[in-house]
Amino acid sequence: MGTARLTIDLNALAENWRALDAMTEAETAAVVKADGYGLGVAPVAHALARAGARSFFVAVAEEGAALRRALGPGPVICVFSGHMAGDTELLRDFDLVPMLNSIDQMLRHAEAMPDHPFGVQLDSGMNRLGMEPAEWVALRELALRLKPELIMSHLACADEPGHPMNTRQLQSFREMTEGLDIPLSLAATGGILLGPEYHFDLCRPGIGLYGGLPFAEAQPVVFLDVPVIQVREVEPGETVGYGNTWFATRPSRIATIAAGYADGILRGTGGGLVAHSDGHRCPVVGRVSMDLITVDVTDLDQDPDHLRLLGEKQRVDDWADAAGTIGYEILTSLGARYTRDYRE
Repeated sequence: MGTARLTIDLNALAENWRALDAMTEAETAAVVKADGYGLGVAPVAHALARAGARSFFVAVAEEGAALRRALGPGPVICVFSGHMAGDTELLRDFDLVPMLNSIDQMLRHAEAMPDHPFGVQLDSGMNRLGMEPAEWVALRELALRLKPELIMSHLACADEPGHPMNTRQLQSFREMTEGLDIPLSLAATGGILLGPEYHFDLCRPGIGLYGGLPFAEAQPVVFLDVPVIQVREVEPGETVGYGNTWFATRPSRIATIAAGYADGILRGTGGGLVAHSDGHRCPVVGRVSMDLITVDVTDLDQDPDHLRLLGEKQRVDDWADAAGTIGYEILTSLGARYTRDYRE
């Protein structure tokens, strides 16, 4: 094993989708933007389609085209960024559904392809994408005349169930969509967990499919095993890695493993990141460098040939806590050098 091996458990991915789907009476879509959260959009989308997903969401039209090539005709593919300048041919040729975000996008779509399916994204308070209430009032008649297939908004604080922003956005979304006989969508993973009043007609989980919080019951999907290049003896008082940031306080055995920040293991990862060998914890010591990480394996009975950085014992959010970030960034940063193994 010369390079680190990234194993993606497609069965676990499908089971996570089924578990979230079982929580609602709504249709359950799947968000597969950023190349399936860094895991490979084609195998991820195929596994989700086999599990029962019929609608998918991507960030931009180019991602939608790649997904359509992978899935073929049939599934609905929605594009969060809407109808951007220059997107018309991609949207038409690959049968993509833009989620229109502004007056400019609505007018562009009405002029370029008035008979092509589209959705509308409303801003219920996050101030990131979508039409604000006043903008929606001005466009509502035109939009309804063109017959949108979906109207959606996005929650800013759904991973904090008690946050007052959730109920404020729910009320705003209800007010903007009152009286409409059009499918509605508000909930991603966190919104599904908030309960039925957030579910509406379609839910669109993302991070929960891939084993991340706030879906604490998710099965782990990603496993990362890194080969050991060398194990060396380090005496008390000696240092390891750039900057002399770690000092041995006892006679130690330090394993150097073949991965680093070029592989998405963030250089800023501080104390708390560990590796595992047959369930035994082995702390990462010293600074993460471009291609190498050093790990204290003193307490193992024998030198390992590889160490596990992601799996059942240390999941993406544990790693994210050590790095001062979120599981989304860990997943989408995983590098291209890994040997990838899709398990079904």
